[in-house]
Amino acid sequence: MRAIHVGLCGVGTVGGGTAAVLKRNAEEIARRAGRPIKIIIAANRDLDRAREMCGPDVEIVNDALKVVNHPDVDIVVELIGGTTIAKELVLKAIANGKHVVTANKKLIAEYGNEIFERAQEKGVTVAFEAAVAGGIPVIKALREGLTANRIEWIAGIINGTSNFILTEMRDKGLAFNDVLAEAQRLGYAEADPTFDIEGHDAAHKLTIMSAIAFGIPVQFDKAYLEGISKLDAADIKYAGELGYRIKLLGVTRRRENGIELRVAPTLIPHKRLIANVDGVMNAVLVKGDAVGATMYYGAGAGAEPTASAVIADLVDVTRLATADPENRVPHLAFQPSALANLPILPIDEVETCYYLRMDAEDRPGVLADVSRILADANISVESMMQKPADEQKDNRADIIILTHQAVEKNVNGALEKIEALSSITGKVVKLRLEHLNG
Repeated sequence: MRAIHVGLCGVGTVGGGTAAVLKRNAEEIARRAGRPIKIIIAANRDLDRAREMCGPDVEIVNDALKVVNHPDVDIVVELIGGTTIAKELVLKAIANGKHVVTANKKLIAEYGNEIFERAQEKGVTVAFEAAVAGGIPVIKALREGLTANRIEWIAGIINGTSNFILTEMRDKGLAFNDVLAEAQRLGYAEADPTFDIEGHDAAHKLTIMSAIAFGIPVQFDKAYLEGISKLDAADIKYAGELGYRIKLLGVTRRRENGIELRVAPTLIPHKRLIANVDGVMNAVLVKGDAVGATMYYGAGAGAEPTASAVIADLVDVTRLATADPENRVPHLAFQPSALANLPILPIDEVETCYYLRMDAEDRPGVLADVSRILADANISVESMMQKPADEQKDNRADIIILTHQAVEKNVNGALEKIEALSSITGKVVKLRLEHLNG
């Protein structure tokens, strides 16, 4: 059988890794796919780099439209990123009847509904394993391996930059800004790290997994985002003393009235496997009604780990290229006509446990006032700890409270009343807490 011809758009870190792995493992990949898979044309701004990475047998151009319009290209691999030219290229490739493989989580999370609809109309496949958690095959697990299950929830550490920063803050007791500077020096964080540290990257990935898990359209605009830039080292320390670790955690959960979709710094019991995922590594914990909890761990970024996912998609598309479109695995796991219209719940309606820290006067009656306010809001206290807040503060202490499950809007209302007490200084720190049982 003739080789499958690939057109590569973008020969950066992942594109270069894809070209390298395709060449190095060409024989093994062909044995799995049933035919060779070869890059025949690649587009990149830096032509010299593209030539170096792809080799002399690949046509190198600086116009990506030449790739998607090339008559001999069977599969277009989009590794440019963003949602401007990348969206144009993907839609043009689909219009030309070509299959698409992409690692672009922002594109899929924000425009996936439109892209999948166009692909279905043209009878082509859009594969995006590399868009979530790099080399970890979590999309395939959700879409195929767990087909028998009713997914109950997903919790993921899916941004390596933030996980590295939180690990260093915990292990070295350093402030956020100090660790961020170190992450930038090591190349783990961009010069402008906003996309990573404020939760956008993780929310894109979580949006995609949520859609596949629950059979709903992708709805990134309804995800709740809260980053780690305002996290205090004291809270990481106190969490550790209480038996928890703080992670930037993406959580999506099926509720009776809708779907939770949120990314925020979250306490996890230190005995949970996912709480021990450190450094730049990623992990996704999935709870299915039949299989129980399963965890997927590995490198969430990098040239060859992500290339591994890109090439796995190339092999899948190659195997299915001649299959009837109706018999292919649906893009979002469920048949397009069977997608549910479950709403994404606003953060005020989310129900979880909470960590609360307040700077309070160390005198009789303060805890009683706080406890009364929480009780009036139907918030039950699980445990409480009092610590000296600062040697420079006379008669003051940090009070740390862990709650049982409570509704977010009730917690917020109670905190307004607590912050209005004369014995409490400043804002109360509020972090969510997930036990991840199951």
